[in-house]
Amino acid sequence: MTEQATSEPINAAHTESVQTAKQVYNFNKLYKRLRRNVGEAIADFNMIEDGDRVMVCLSGGKDSYAMLDILLNMKAHAPIHFDIIAVNLDQKQPGFPEHVLPAYLDELGVEYRIVEEDTYSIVMDKVPEGKTTCSLCSRLRRGILYRTATELGATKIALGHHRDDILETLLLNMFYGGTMKSMPPKLVSDNGKHVVIRPLAYCKEKDLVRFAEAKAFPIIPCNLCGSQENLQRQAIKNMLQDWDKRFPGRIESMFRSLQNLVPSHLLDHQQFDFKSINSDSGVIDGGDIGFDKPEVAPRFIDADEEDTASAPGERLDIIEVK
Repeated sequence: MTEQATSEPINAAHTESVQTAKQVYNFNKLYKRLRRNVGEAIADFNMIEDGDRVMVCLSGGKDSYAMLDILLNMKAHAPIHFDIIAVNLDQKQPGFPEHVLPAYLDELGVEYRIVEEDTYSIVMDKVPEGKTTCSLCSRLRRGILYRTATELGATKIALGHHRDDILETLLLNMFYGGTMKSMPPKLVSDNGKHVVIRPLAYCKEKDLVRFAEAKAFPIIPCNLCGSQENLQRQAIKNMLQDWDKRFPGRIESMFRSLQNLVPSHLLDHQQFDFKSINSDSGVIDGGDIGFDKPEVAPRFIDADEEDTASAPGERLDIIEVK
């Protein structure tokens, strides 16, 4: 009786220790994957160069927190030198917790600026009730950020859009705009004066969700646009999330397609010179394969599936160990 009573706490402690070790392992693996994703995106598109001053736009959401965290880590270990300054735009939304970001950034010891502009009142005044505010809000925000970048001498403006944002934008433009375009990972700003980069372009949103939970970032919800649940983008997001659950690997394959374009097998005559094709042109990109069985690549296995392959449907929680 006494032996059983004393062994139970020991077994419980052992179980807790094993679980903690697994959580630490999972967090380290997740962080390594995110850093690799960001590093590959930076290298593929030459996003950050030696001597850059990178303005990291911090909204208070999970994505921008993660971007700042990873870029700070890379700055400490990169073979080149670049500076980081975090910038938050306080749009004067009702109930916005002004103290959260300064306290967080002070604790990090990172250079930052809080820009106060009452865009909330402008949007509420100009947009009729019931209409979406995103378009006007986005234009106002971009203009202020471009101005701030000039004031700070920033050479790059980093935004926190991720892989899922890019896919959502592609489908939105296809469904509603009649164009095949998405968010570029690197571009020149609307005013032609700045280079905008998206270091999270290769990162999955579900990885960023797990990372934010593990790091316990002080998330600040957007009361202006976040409450508009019927946006077209939200419908696309729900569709993609459903596909990801029901058809594992589909989202990975879709994203891969953005990096493997075949203009000769699309219909844009401005991107490919169809008019000059004749019998002497030879077979181009495989010829007429419209009725052939598609070449299906091996299923793209999500890293999360690999982590839980021995226990389908089960996922270990992750924690950060400081």
